[in-house]
Amino acid sequence: MWQVLGQDKILALLDHSLEKNTIAHAYLLVGPHHIGKGTLAINLAQALNCSSHKPPCGQCNSCRRILDHKHADVTSTGLDSRTEIGIDDIRELQKLANLPPYEGKCKVFIIEDAEHLSTEAANSLLKILEEPPPKVVWLLLAAEERQLLPTIISRCQRLELKPLSLMQVQKILTSFYNVDPDKAEFLAHLSRGCPGWAISALTSDDMLQQRAQRVTLISSLTTASLEQRFAYAQEIATQLSQKRKSAAAIMAEVMEVWLGWWHDLMLIKGGCKEAIINVDYEMALEEQARSLSLSDIEQFLVGLRSLREEISKNVNPRLALESLMLNMPKGETTHA
Repeated sequence: MWQVLGQDKILALLDHSLEKNTIAHAYLLVGPHHIGKGTLAINLAQALNCSSHKPPCGQCNSCRRILDHKHADVTSTGLDSRTEIGIDDIRELQKLANLPPYEGKCKVFIIEDAEHLSTEAANSLLKILEEPPPKVVWLLLAAEERQLLPTIISRCQRLELKPLSLMQVQKILTSFYNVDPDKAEFLAHLSRGCPGWAISALTSDDMLQQRAQRVTLISSLTTASLEQRFAYAQEIATQLSQKRKSAAAIMAEVMEVWLGWWHDLMLIKGGCKEAIINVDYEMALEEQARSLSLSDIEQFLVGLRSLREEISKNVNPRLALESLMLNMPKGETTHA
């Protein structure tokens, strides 16, 4: 059975396509990080090679081998610790695509972080999509669809995985993972509608600790000195240079925290505190919101969104962050 939760329309469409044998030669899976794009890609690869009458069964030999990343006909590529997916990666996939399936019914190629294809790699992939080999399905996963070539998007069937409601994420956590209702509500708020994040946080204390550290730092920066702000920019640059995972992934996480915090400030300022993400920092948000005007908050949010766009174009993250630190409105510590 499908393991993706809360995306019933997409699953109904894929079930119908499998039943009628009208599967597209390429799909573009679009949605924020942790929404379930990777899970859906694996499930679809299983369904295309499943031996059950109702795929994906998850139990047959093919389904199990695909889940364990051992199936000869299912190949994944992505950023890892690199800044882009290069032409050599796509050429290697093209070679494999021109060979017949080895142990299954269909060859499946999963390209994670597809928005980070180099120009050469994107053009090479486009040629493959224009003349698709038989018994081959391409699955492109992207969080930032706008960075993809429009011609690549037009060659794929687009499936958008949308964030779930707060109640949907809570129900998933309590029903499928037996999470305490209070903890489920807390994680649902932090997840921004992406159940994968909440599920990962259940088994990784590091995720919650790292998030708390980032939020605490961000919350203190409006009243910090310029020297302290630049030290923050240097700290993020150091994390990027360590390359435990791709710089793009790290910056995406950092920007999500920044945008979440300042969006919460706007909600607090507008009297909508029940909709905030960082519910465990409500008092800090209220204090900071009192020290800033709504115009200050809105203008800085525009700057944050521009920074996210600039970083996606491979500008120097440290210089971009330092510019952001200079433009951050200066709040004053207030007391209720």
